[in-house]
Amino acid sequence: MTLRIDISGLPSERVRFAASPLAERLGQAEFLWRASQADFLIPARPRPTLAEELDDVDRIDDERYVTAALVTTCGSNRAQVPGASPLTDTTAREQALEVAQARGARQEAFARRLLADPAAVRVWVRRTLEECAEPFFDDAWTGIAVQLATDLRLKNELLRRHGIGAALASVSGAVTLAPDGDCIIVDKVQDKATAARDAGVTFIPSVFGRPHLVAVHTPEWHPVLQYPVAEPGPAEPVSLETVTLRLEALAHPVRLRLLRTLARGSHTTGELAHVWDLSTPEVSRHLAVLRRAGLLTARRQGRYIRYTLNLPDLAELGTDLLAVVLR
Repeated sequence: MTLRIDISGLPSERVRFAASPLAERLGQAEFLWRASQADFLIPARPRPTLAEELDDVDRIDDERYVTAALVTTCGSNRAQVPGASPLTDTTAREQALEVAQARGARQEAFARRLLADPAAVRVWVRRTLEECAEPFFDDAWTGIAVQLATDLRLKNELLRRHGIGAALASVSGAVTLAPDGDCIIVDKVQDKATAARDAGVTFIPSVFGRPHLVAVHTPEWHPVLQYPVAEPGPAEPVSLETVTLRLEALAHPVRLRLLRTLARGSHTTGELAHVWDLSTPEVSRHLAVLRRAGLLTARRQGRYIRYTLNLPDLAELGTDLLAVVLR
């Protein structure tokens, strides 16, 4: 695979080698928004403009700001961030620097600057984000405004007319309302919990966030879920439970042998037992596991039941697994 850039007829003076201060600064702070995002970059009360949202970030006290930034800088689990502030507690500070150092020189340097002079770093981060406006942010924001407004109008109409369950269902198949109506459940790999209480919960659509469901769940922060705007395309995401069942079903060598035969056509239990020199009850048990995982379809023909492999579901397993890991 190659990338070809057509330069036929291009004058040599149109080939540029140049440094970009903005690109350099975005690279220096990329860990604030690349693998994960600092909680203060996913606002609980979205504003119509970038400047207004940055004003809200400025109102966050240094303790919360530094802790949120260090979570992404250090790659730490939010539950593992020490209760004591690294700005005032020596042990917490040393732990934060140790973890940042393990992630690399750039992360360590940023963490040291942040801990030494949080006010200066906050000004630097804000200026970096403000300088994104003219080169690309303003145009991008204008270009997606209608799409976001349409999605929000649909969600709010569903919430008003049909309740929170219907609104959540339209967000993603991975977001549901518990049967008792007291809990929002987000199908993700990690097990976490938080409470909305009086603060409420905010849902933010994103055109560029697919396939991620980004959740702010840190204690004392307003719960926020950033979800990808619906697009024409693949069906709703497969649940973590289904992906787990399918991986477990494929973890047994006998079931892999049965799938090898079923991939070539439908078969009965007796036929599979004969092909692989197994007992009928043993084959039945393995087929039951594969059926529970949604990898087989059973169809009765007279007194026999023939099993067919669901090839599309098997083929999509890798994609489904990646989607589960990323969301």
